[in-house]
Amino acid sequence: MGSENPPQGAWPGRPDQSARGVGGAWGGEGWGHVSGARSPPPPAPHPRLSVAILCLINLVNYMDRFTVAGVLPEVEDYFGIGDSSSGLLQTVFISSYLVLAPLFGFLGDRHSRKRLLALGLGLWSGVTLATSFVPPQHFGVLLAGRALVGVGEAAYSTLAPTLVADLYRGPARSRALGAFYLAVPLGSGLGYIAGSKVKDLAADWRWALRVTPVLGVAALLLLLAVVRDPPRGGLDGAGAAAADRSWAREIRELGHNRTLVLSTLGFTAVAFVTGALALWAPAFLFRVRLARGEAAPCRGARRCRGDQSLLFGALTCGSGVLGVGLGAELSRRLRPRHPRADPLLCAGGVLGAAPCLLLALLCAQPCPPAAYVFIFLGETLLSLNWAIVADILLYVVPPGRRSTAEALQILTSHLLGDAGSPYLVGLLSDALGGGAAPLSFQRGAATAPYWSILLSDALGGGAAPLSFQRGVATAPYWSILLSDALGGGAAPLSFQRGAAALRRALLPLPFAAALGGAAFLAAAAALPRDRRRARRAARGLPPDGDSDDDDDDTEAGGRTRRPPPAHGVA
Repeated sequence: MGSENPPQGAWPGRPDQSARGVGGAWGGEGWGHVSGARSPPPPAPHPRLSVAILCLINLVNYMDRFTVAGVLPEVEDYFGIGDSSSGLLQTVFISSYLVLAPLFGFLGDRHSRKRLLALGLGLWSGVTLATSFVPPQHFGVLLAGRALVGVGEAAYSTLAPTLVADLYRGPARSRALGAFYLAVPLGSGLGYIAGSKVKDLAADWRWALRVTPVLGVAALLLLLAVVRDPPRGGLDGAGAAAADRSWAREIRELGHNRTLVLSTLGFTAVAFVTGALALWAPAFLFRVRLARGEAAPCRGARRCRGDQSLLFGALTCGSGVLGVGLGAELSRRLRPRHPRADPLLCAGGVLGAAPCLLLALLCAQPCPPAAYVFIFLGETLLSLNWAIVADILLYVVPPGRRSTAEALQILTSHLLGDAGSPYLVGLLSDALGGGAAPLSFQRGAATAPYWSILLSDALGGGAAPLSFQRGVATAPYWSILLSDALGGGAAPLSFQRGAAALRRALLPLPFAAALGGAAFLAAAAALPRDRRRARRAARGLPPDGDSDDDDDDTEAGGRTRRPPPAHGVA
C-alpha cells in the first residue's frame, strides 16, 4: 500500500511536512516499515545550510590531510628522515582510515550518523593539534598521530556523502554532491597554501598543523547546532532497514554489483595516482628547482625556502574547481540522454589525464612552466570523476546499503590505492639514489653557501642584486670546488640525482591512470542492469522483475520524477 506522493518543497526533492501515510514515506530510521501510531520525525530542516556545513567540514578535512605534504621538505629536515620514511606519513594515515571505514559504514547504516560525524571530527582535530608539539627525536609519535587522524576522518568520509544523498534527489542530488566533492581538490590546495604561508609567517612549520584544528572546532559546533540526520532513503521510494540484514549478506550482494566493483577499481587507480602526487609533487618541484640552481636547500632550520607548495596548491584549487564543476554539469546534462554517460565521463577524464601527467614529469626540469601547465590539465581531468563516482554508487546501491557500500569503496580504493603509493614512490626514489639527498643537503648547505659568497665577491660576483649575470657566472663553479674540499660538494650532484630519482619513481603513475580508465569503460557496460536492480530494490520489488521502467531519476526531458508509492512491510 502506498502513501501519497510527496509534493516538491522549498528545495528539489524536499517532502511537504504534511506527507504521511501507511509505510511512512518520510517516517524515521526504519523507512519502509509500517509506522503504526508512531508519529514520523519531521524532514531535515535547512537542507542547503546543512549541505553547506558538510561541505565546509569536507574542506577542513582535506586541508588537514594535505597540510603535511605542503611542508614535507621541512618535516624531512626537522626529523632527519629520507623519502621512504616520508612516504610512511601518508601510508599510516590511509591505513587506519581504510581499516576503520567498514566499521563506520556498518554503524552508519544502523545508528545516528550525526553523532558519528561529530565523534570523528572532534578526534581528528584534537590529534592534529597534539602532533604539532612532537619533538624531533620522536618521529614515531608523529606517525602514530597521523594514524589516529585517519580514524577520525574515516567516520566523516564514509557517512557524510550518504547524509547529503538523503537531503536531495535527482539532479539536485548531483549538484549537491558536486558541491560536496568540490571541497576535495579545493581543500587539498588550501592545505598546501596554508602550510606554505603559515610556516613562512611563523618561521616554524609546526604552526601549519595548528590551523585546521581551530577550523575543525568551529565546524563541529555548526554540525551539532544545525545539521539533522534525515530518514535513510526517504527520497528514493523506500528500502528495508539495514538492521534486518546480516553484514556478510550485504557484502555478498554488493560484490555481485558489477558497476560498483568496476567503478571502485577505476577510482582505486585514481586514488593511487592522486595519493602519490599529493605527497610528492611539491617535493619533486622543490628538487627540480634545486637541480636547476634556482633554490637553496634546507639549512637545518625549520623552513625551506621556495614557493612550490604555494604554486601547487593554487593549481590544485583551480583545477579542482574547474574539474569537479565541469564533471557534475556534464553528468547532469548527458545522463538523461545517455544512460552510460557517467562511467564514460570518468573513463575519458582518467585516460586524458595519463599523458598530461607523463608530460609534466618529462618537462619539469627542462621547462618548468610547461610542467605546471600539464599538471593543471592532468588534475582537472582527474577531478572530473569525484562527484560522478559518488553519484554512481548512490543510484546503483539501494538506500539501506549505501553507507556499507561507501565504506567498502573507501576500503578498496585506499587499500590498493593511496595507502601504498606514497610509500612505494618514496621506496623507489631511495632505491634509485634519491634518498641520500636530504643528508647531503644538510652537509652541503653548511659549507657551500659561505664559500660561494666569499669567492664570488672576490671575482666580482658579489654584487649579484645589481649584476645577476656576472654573479651567476662565478658563484656556481666556486661553490662546487670549495664545497667538495670540505665534504659538502656532493650537494649539487645529489640535487640532480635526487630530482632524477624522484621523477623516475613517479613515472608508473600515468600507466596506473590508464588502467583506471579501462575499469570505468567496463563499468559502463554493466551500469543499466545494476541501476534498474537498485531502483526496484528501493521500491520493495524483486531486483530481477519483468518490468522495464526508466533507469534514472530523471525523465528523458530532464524533469525530476516524484518518488513512487511506498510499500509497507507488514
